[in-house]
Amino acid sequence: MSAFRVSAAALLRLVTEGTLVDRLSEQLRMSGHGVGPSERRSWERSLSILAQDLADAGLHDVEVLLEYQLPLTSRRVDVVLAGSHPKTGDDSFVVVELKQWSAAGRYEDSDELVNVAHTAGPRLHPGLQVAEYCDYIVDFLGLFVDHQDAVRGAVYLHNAVDRDVQELFERPADERSRIFTKERRGAFLAYLRALLDVREPGAAAADRFLKSAVRPSRQLLAYAARELNEGSFFTLLDEQRLAYELVLHAVERARRGDHKSVVVVSGGPGSGKSVIALSLLSELARRGESVLHATGSRSFTMTLRKYAGKGSGRTQKLFQYFNSFTSTDRNGIEVLICDEAHRIRETSVNQWTRKEVRQAARPQVDELLSAARVPVFLLDDHQVVRPGEQGNVEIITAHARAMDLEVSLVSLHDQFRCGGSEAYGEWVLDLLSLENGRPSVWEGDGRVDLRVAQSPQEMEAFLFAKQSMGENARITAGYCWPWSDPHEDGTLVEDVTIGDWSRPWNVRGDRSVGGAPGSPFWATDPNGFGQVGCVYTAQGFEYEWSGVIIGPDLVARDGQLVTNRAESKDPKFRSTKTVSDEAADRLIRNTYKVLLTRGMRGTILYSTDPETRRFLSDLIRVQRGLETVYEPAED
Repeated sequence: MSAFRVSAAALLRLVTEGTLVDRLSEQLRMSGHGVGPSERRSWERSLSILAQDLADAGLHDVEVLLEYQLPLTSRRVDVVLAGSHPKTGDDSFVVVELKQWSAAGRYEDSDELVNVAHTAGPRLHPGLQVAEYCDYIVDFLGLFVDHQDAVRGAVYLHNAVDRDVQELFERPADERSRIFTKERRGAFLAYLRALLDVREPGAAAADRFLKSAVRPSRQLLAYAARELNEGSFFTLLDEQRLAYELVLHAVERARRGDHKSVVVVSGGPGSGKSVIALSLLSELARRGESVLHATGSRSFTMTLRKYAGKGSGRTQKLFQYFNSFTSTDRNGIEVLICDEAHRIRETSVNQWTRKEVRQAARPQVDELLSAARVPVFLLDDHQVVRPGEQGNVEIITAHARAMDLEVSLVSLHDQFRCGGSEAYGEWVLDLLSLENGRPSVWEGDGRVDLRVAQSPQEMEAFLFAKQSMGENARITAGYCWPWSDPHEDGTLVEDVTIGDWSRPWNVRGDRSVGGAPGSPFWATDPNGFGQVGCVYTAQGFEYEWSGVIIGPDLVARDGQLVTNRAESKDPKFRSTKTVSDEAADRLIRNTYKVLLTRGMRGTILYSTDPETRRFLSDLIRVQRGLETVYEPAED
């Protein structure tokens, strides 16, 4: 279930009986969500007040959806009220964000960020938060294609009086960002009665809301050009928007006070890091700021140049590499957005670097920190997959503080890939023992499709059927097979051989070979299906259906997965002096973590090792398959 659903009358009854919190906790637990003591206390305090308010407003038959999980994300909304509009009779929905804050004010001079009493660090303005929830619902539920005005939003600060949150009202409110305090309880009840008919039950509207088809997720690269050319196209939620606003605030402060600061944004695959990066690039470029985007991935940068910079050489120049800043003057640009910052290397020099430059070389992270007045790093500690990569929160923060720079940290906890399944992301971490967990059984949560193939032919046939239906699919594998140059006639060598099945790796270079696209475009060009992708061409990208071949470098023994570096064909792994066994183990696990988290709708696994296939088949016992109903995306 994506929400705990009751009528307003039943909500008050459960509150009075004292059973609401236990019922709500149990439903979330069955959906794979843990509930802590603080969340239970929050429900006890806020939902009892809301239940009584709905009763006093006469809205007994309105349907109440608690902890509604937004489609294709792991983010939950406090309350959605469903009913009929008293004037039109049409479906009407009110998103309510409940806050227990007693005092809050503007963060410095920002309209989008606030300080909250007894809370460390800035928070997103609650009016902006609830407005983004409304926008997201309208964007992703087919029910609202022609009825965008059916969704309204409000924040209810039921513990606060006006004078203690007065500055929150300075940000103009609209119909999706109204704010009410306990002093304005009467206005809150009148607001609800104006949007929800006291005479009509809301059950049918709630049915339509919960059964609405979901539009396919807006894939990053498909919309990058529109983001840069047409303005803000992505909806940023909670920590995403907080990170975005912190960067804009840091830029404004840097201009006024000749101030330099660093923003580090960390989050797992699908948490929206690159969406934040593109949104910032778009907004800052429109403001006329000196801004560049940089990555350590050739595939990602070239693809961004192709899609986001399409038709504009000037726009393409906004996308650079981490090693492009060896000689940049200190604060030579205003903002440097370092996307996929886990790809930062020890140094920017290589065997072709001039001797005098090599001798003066600094750590690459120092070059990036120095280059801009506001350097921004977006990263995932678990996506370091190559020897020599040093992009993690600890290293970047240490280098920044050694330079006496102020650092703001933002953690992204939501999931926007893998059907928005937070449980799947945790299952992958446990499977690979990346955070001290142990492999567990996957029974499914209705948000993502996970299955095991018994042969590579079975995997490919499943994915080919998806590709034939217009849903993009790709096969990736661990680096356990040689990688040959093309034949003299230009055809690719089918290096990935498993029994009588064989396929080539993706093209090594930038240019296409035969019908196969160059490596930077393997993940986005439809002709990428038919070659096996490696982690370097898959990292940073997403596709609807993902096939992952687990090679002999990761096998199941004694109830858990263990690595075997000897089976890796990555030349970097040959020397234990260059890469220790411990480092190799971590890099191999991180590689499969990246590969297992590319799929937006589902993932199918195949292992070359029979014992590992049995191990995976025992773990993946799906009781709830993919339940989300998709409809075609709009052009």
